[in-house]
Amino acid sequence: MNKTEIHVIYGDNPIRMTYELLEKAQLAAELKPDMLIGLKPNLIIAKRASEGATTSPEIAEGVIKYLLDHGMKRIEILESSWVGDDTKRAFRVCGYEELSKKYGIPLHDLKDDGFEVKRVGELDIKVCKKALAVDFLINMPVLKAHCQTNLTCALKNLKGCIPDSEKRRFHSLGLHKPIGYLNKALRTDFIVVDAIAGDLTFEEGGNPVHMDRLIAGRDPVLIDAYAASLLGYETEDIEYIGIAARVGVGCDDLHKAKIIEHDANLKNGNQFKPTMKLQRLANKVIAKEACSACYGSLIHALQRLADKGNLDAVREPISIGQGFKGQPVDGIRIGQCTLKSGEGVTGCPPTAKDILDFLEGRTKS
Repeated sequence: MNKTEIHVIYGDNPIRMTYELLEKAQLAAELKPDMLIGLKPNLIIAKRASEGATTSPEIAEGVIKYLLDHGMKRIEILESSWVGDDTKRAFRVCGYEELSKKYGIPLHDLKDDGFEVKRVGELDIKVCKKALAVDFLINMPVLKAHCQTNLTCALKNLKGCIPDSEKRRFHSLGLHKPIGYLNKALRTDFIVVDAIAGDLTFEEGGNPVHMDRLIAGRDPVLIDAYAASLLGYETEDIEYIGIAARVGVGCDDLHKAKIIEHDANLKNGNQFKPTMKLQRLANKVIAKEACSACYGSLIHALQRLADKGNLDAVREPISIGQGFKGQPVDGIRIGQCTLKSGEGVTGCPPTAKDILDFLEGRTKS
């Protein structure tokens, strides 16, 4: 398969679509029977794929069936949920535990794994050993929005292959640069994007938009450039795409991509784009190096407050993130990092319910 090719297939049968997509992309030509093949879905949180946050187990099943039919026997699934969530629970809730039993595919919770330090430019990056040990890594992200980077797809999905402490550090470094560099430290060999029903408002799901397609390719940078274009973004709007291109991960020039569509007659005619809901909610927030789980809980709580018609009653600034450690903070403080003094919501990360309860108390006082 040419690295500039991006294959897109439309429909509503993920297992069949995945199998056919891998056939069209001629993936088997790149594989050898003795290879250890790692599948890296996005199981950031314990929610079913129908909510728009996690990779459908049907897509994983389609990949597994294809690999087994082509003589590949050494297959494993690798993942680490975001900080504050339980990967093993996500495996169970998201349908991967059942998939593992059905096909005898081991599940590896990378929160339990050791790490190696990889040097990229001036950054040392901790990468989980099991991810580095595979011979061929198939990255299976969800195409969805992200509250801090606008988009999460192939490049950002590798963040599940680093320890939780490193995930926190990535946020302290601003996310974009370490995400780009991580993809140099850990190579993706093939990408299958779940664009069946991603959430185009929140990374954690709850507002799925039916896009009814899968996307496949070999270049994670080009895949993300294409994904960004589908959501109405320029490549420059997603900073880590350009950073990954500059360190040699792939090509960010979408003009060089060869888009090959399959079953285009099944294409969903509705346009899809991120809503402005997130931007309105984020206007209430002052974030400094905030972790995704903490920030996501806050945004979720603000949305619930908006649903009740009480968002405008929050008039104080809301501060969140590691950048506030040891600093005086005005207004409302969210998360352990901001709580040196004064009132706020504790937790690392705090729950959306705790934040909502606190904000509702403030609006009534």
